[in-house]
Amino acid sequence: MSTKHEQILRHIEELAVGEKISVRQIARALTVSEGTAYRAIKEAENNKLVNTIERVGTVRIEKKKKENIERLTFAEVVNIVDGSVLGGSGGLHKTLTKFLIGAMQLDDIRRYIDAGSLLIVGNRQKAHQLAISEGAAVLVTGGFDTTDEVKELANSLDLPVITTSYDSFTVATMLNRAISDQMIEKDILLVEDIQHPLSNTSTLFIQETVGQFNELSRKTSHSAFPVIEKNGKVVGMVTSKDVVGKQESEPLGKVMTASPITATGKMSVASAGHIMVWEGIDLLPVVTETGLLDGVISRQDVLKAFQLAQRQPQQGQTIDDIVKNQMHSDTENPQNVIFEVVPQMTNQLGSLSYGALTTLLAETGNRAIKLYKRGESVPENLSVYFMRHVQLGSKVTVEPQILHMSRRVVKMDISLYSEGEMIGKALVTYQLLER
Repeated sequence: MSTKHEQILRHIEELAVGEKISVRQIARALTVSEGTAYRAIKEAENNKLVNTIERVGTVRIEKKKKENIERLTFAEVVNIVDGSVLGGSGGLHKTLTKFLIGAMQLDDIRRYIDAGSLLIVGNRQKAHQLAISEGAAVLVTGGFDTTDEVKELANSLDLPVITTSYDSFTVATMLNRAISDQMIEKDILLVEDIQHPLSNTSTLFIQETVGQFNELSRKTSHSAFPVIEKNGKVVGMVTSKDVVGKQESEPLGKVMTASPITATGKMSVASAGHIMVWEGIDLLPVVTETGLLDGVISRQDVLKAFQLAQRQPQQGQTIDDIVKNQMHSDTENPQNVIFEVVPQMTNQLGSLSYGALTTLLAETGNRAIKLYKRGESVPENLSVYFMRHVQLGSKVTVEPQILHMSRRVVKMDISLYSEGEMIGKALVTYQLLER
């Protein structure tokens, strides 16, 4: 049986896109406390099912597919530019296809504007009216207002007219940054992208026995299963190691690992991989916010995801991407890395930042491990010793040396040189992510 919290989330998902909701309205409709309604609405907002806008309220918006995450809804635009809605609030849930700055004659604006786009313009009322008439929304910069006629037209067509105190250049920069951030977010692999769904997951109930585990293991060729209650809540994990030497009639509740480590769908694959390495787990249950089983991921799934991610082009650049783009293998000694310090990697003093240096060291070690032993690794411990600061524009040679390699752990000494002088040294320990 589902909880009140889950019932509210389902109710919100079933609402029409564009419909306004409130804590009091949800509480009355589903006969729950306002506190319960508030918490569920906040989770819906985190899941991008609704958006709360000042002086408008909370609006049910369309949940964007991951492949289209680089598009913004008009409701998100309002929040990004700290704006307020002058008219057309019924269309805040809609997604804009593109935006353009209206620094041109009206006839030229008509040529460039399309339905679903956003016109960024100052106090040019005729341009406002033209955009709305052509099916586009309007973002008025400089804190200016628009005419009552434009507001009435926007309300009738459900096309938002938004005003912000920022100038047009600043607004365009803010929107570009928001789209870039979402494109980076799109590139991050989440557990929900690779998990085996619940329909394909073999499970056992806590009331079942070791004999039933053995039967399911023979049938599926799997050696580990989540243990659940009748309502689907995960209460344990049972593996072939747990049942060795146990009687067939032994209840699983007595042999399983209770309160197992779990993942959620929104957890990154990297985080899940780290957990599996550090805890020695081969199968990780994926649960909902309320602890109900939603699927599983295996260590092999994580490995495949890591390998796939490395072959995919990045749409947006993170600091790690910038650092990796500056790393090149030494032609004479392939395990060594040659690196140039660019402005994005420096601190306020113009020296290589500690964050960029950490990425450089960790990635150099990963490359060296792959040359010796094909596979993925996770940095576990990093000790850095600085001799002197690395200035902007410096070329650095990074020399890794494997001190010890076992089946699961690699210890590595990494030296950094610039202009023939040692500038730093690090000792890094890696955990190997094996199948």
